[in-house]
Amino acid sequence: MSMTMTQKIIAAHCGKETVTPGEILLANTDLVLGNDITAPVAVNEFEKANCANVFDKSKVVLVLDHFVPNKDIKAAEQSKQIREFARKHDIENFFDVGQTGVEHALLPEKGLVTAGDLVIGADSHTCTYGALGALSTGVGSTDMAAAMASGKVWLRVPEAIKVLLHGAFRPYVSGKDVILHLIGMIGVDGALYQSLEFVGEGVRSLSIDDRLCVCNMAIEAGAKNGIFSVDEQTITYLRDHGAKEPRLFWADDSAVYARVIDIDLSTLTPTVAFPHLPDNTRTFDEIPKDLAIDQVVIGSCTNGRLSDFVQAAELFKGRKVHPDVRCLIIPATQQIYLDCMHLGLFDTFIQAGCAVSTPTCGPCLGGHMGILAAKEKCVSTTNRNFVGRMGDPKSEVYLASPAVAAASAILGRVAEPGEL
Repeated sequence: MSMTMTQKIIAAHCGKETVTPGEILLANTDLVLGNDITAPVAVNEFEKANCANVFDKSKVVLVLDHFVPNKDIKAAEQSKQIREFARKHDIENFFDVGQTGVEHALLPEKGLVTAGDLVIGADSHTCTYGALGALSTGVGSTDMAAAMASGKVWLRVPEAIKVLLHGAFRPYVSGKDVILHLIGMIGVDGALYQSLEFVGEGVRSLSIDDRLCVCNMAIEAGAKNGIFSVDEQTITYLRDHGAKEPRLFWADDSAVYARVIDIDLSTLTPTVAFPHLPDNTRTFDEIPKDLAIDQVVIGSCTNGRLSDFVQAAELFKGRKVHPDVRCLIIPATQQIYLDCMHLGLFDTFIQAGCAVSTPTCGPCLGGHMGILAAKEKCVSTTNRNFVGRMGDPKSEVYLASPAVAAASAILGRVAEPGEL
């Protein structure tokens, strides 16, 4: 029977030759991931079930990233609980303050994910690793607890949507614009429990950073996962980051899809998701020129990678942040922080009037270091703009690429880079 990429990875992890959409199967996992918010719940369930040991101390990954450095006593207690669990079970991949980063940027950087893996994480944006040809998806903390003990997870085999990419980007257009365009087209439930599978000659126009951004936001269309076909860029990235040997899966030519969506990359323009859903997208021919803002955030597991800061710094060079705007720069990992520093990007940001932060999820989820007050507006390179996502329920978050975010910080309003 013909299968998609995702279906083939599931079959391989269940020991089956074929699977069909709708089947519920018990699959072996390659990595089980948790963070300082979700892992404490999983640890509680793990201990309540009297589990003696984790199934494999090299395949459980614990990352303290959401409320670190700890913002209050509750956050400190949660981090302490995970530190103690990691020490007790000799977890090999435990990342604390000073070594940590935003989890979905950190794992690829550390070479912990490879093509063909099945990765689950108690965080909805675990779908990021599909950029590397892996099946990765978010689960609840109870599923995480069970997987830490058994190395297994129950999955329902998803149908798939084929996203056929053509052409190449215009200047200042990136992966963020691809995924915002797609979500705007199909809606926040347009791929509900389906896999978004990105293929076509246009894939080679997307860097790995672009692909990580696209797959990161697959969940914002309701998808079970996003995944890119593996090419030479993928293999080179995996090799350069010390990942284990990949297992390569491609969809069969006769694979069945729920629908096929064609996107011509050359027609895309900078796109912004207005409050309060990621599918409320507009291009700049629809955006008023007087939409003033109060804050800009450039960072997160969506757009906190080196290429994002290189692009932003190019726009900030020789310019200043608007006097009515606060601009926060948050590298996603310690390595990205070092790279930005060594390339002189921090000089550019600080001279422009930006504030530079240690790696953290921070303001993305309304955690800390950038909370919005009532009626404040923020252009952010993060992934969600729900009511109250970044602070007061009466605040507003506008999702955009690093280029749009930088231009907006400089001009003091929602702006496109071409205006500079």
